[in-house]
Amino acid sequence: MTEGPMSVVDHLADLRKRIIYILIVFVILLGLSLGFVSHIYGYLVSPLQRLGVKLVVVSPGEVITVYLTVAGLVAVGLTLPFALYQLWKFVAPGLMPKERQYTVRLLPVTFVMFIVGVLFSWFLIFPTILRFLIQLSAVNFKLMIRASAYFSFLTNICIPFGFIFELPIVVVFLTRIGVVTPAVLRKFRRHAYLVSVVLGVLISPPELISHLSVVIPIILLYEISILLSQLVYRRKLKAKDAEGASPAS
Repeated sequence: MTEGPMSVVDHLADLRKRIIYILIVFVILLGLSLGFVSHIYGYLVSPLQRLGVKLVVVSPGEVITVYLTVAGLVAVGLTLPFALYQLWKFVAPGLMPKERQYTVRLLPVTFVMFIVGVLFSWFLIFPTILRFLIQLSAVNFKLMIRASAYFSFLTNICIPFGFIFELPIVVVFLTRIGVVTPAVLRKFRRHAYLVSVVLGVLISPPELISHLSVVIPIILLYEISILLSQLVYRRKLKAKDAEGASPAS
């Protein structure tokens, strides 16, 4: 029995089902994360401990909020691969066979690059920014950092780098579907550099080393994106030439 095209109602039902699956996995992983939340908390505050700073809370209930935040962040990260798989399952019926194969290869790389970006920020960018701000505050202030403010600051620094590291994957995909070309990327190179500098200045402390530690990786990612776009573009041209030559043979 052949399956006909899905109606809008069927698509919405399928989307609802997959969202429920994702929520179930998230809740399970949240429960497991809460079981290890003290160990996770100790690891995430280790940059502060190395600087001799201890977090504070201003109410007993804030402890629960902090632990839930920590466990929630971990649960979201662990749920992400499953969520990407469910997203692919949802859009797969509308894709051509070649597009499905391409997407299957792209999804794991997308997740890996996101994790690499977060880890890069955690091990290099975040400690540099944190150290600078603590040293700057210690000059004229008695430093007391609320736990909720610290984890909010941590998230705002590390998560954006996960998305920034998706740039090569996005460029490869857009090149594959014909939206961008290597020539276009080279044409807008100066604009991309300017955006990289502005972004680096905005999210890093006003100090040259901090600026460079943010700007240089973004520029390198853009250059890597151009190289990958060139490879994909050449493969597309070769595939078109092969298809054009096959009828004549």
